[in-house]
Amino acid sequence: MAAVKAAQGVPTSLNSCHTGLVEGFVIEGHVPADTIKRLLRERPAVAGLAVPGMPIGSPGMESPGRAPQRYQVMSFDRSGKITVFESR
Repeated sequence: MAAVKAAQGVPTSLNSCHTGLVEGFVIEGHVPADTIKRLLRERPAVAGLAVPGMPIGSPGMESPGRAPQRYQVMSFDRSGKITVFESR
């Protein structure tokens, strides 16, 4: 998977467990569906979005009895620039 992530321009610091492509954007990790919908609606000049790691409470990482962690959805471009897209 490292080769796929590299080919899609995912910065190593943002690597997570899943990599997908949606309408030309890279989605890395447990990015919420509503955030992906926002990305597709706004179409910013980024290569994709990433949620590094596997924060408790992110989609698919819910854990009964454990409080969700705060986390950030990061955007990245092909030059390697990383910015916060949203905080959750």
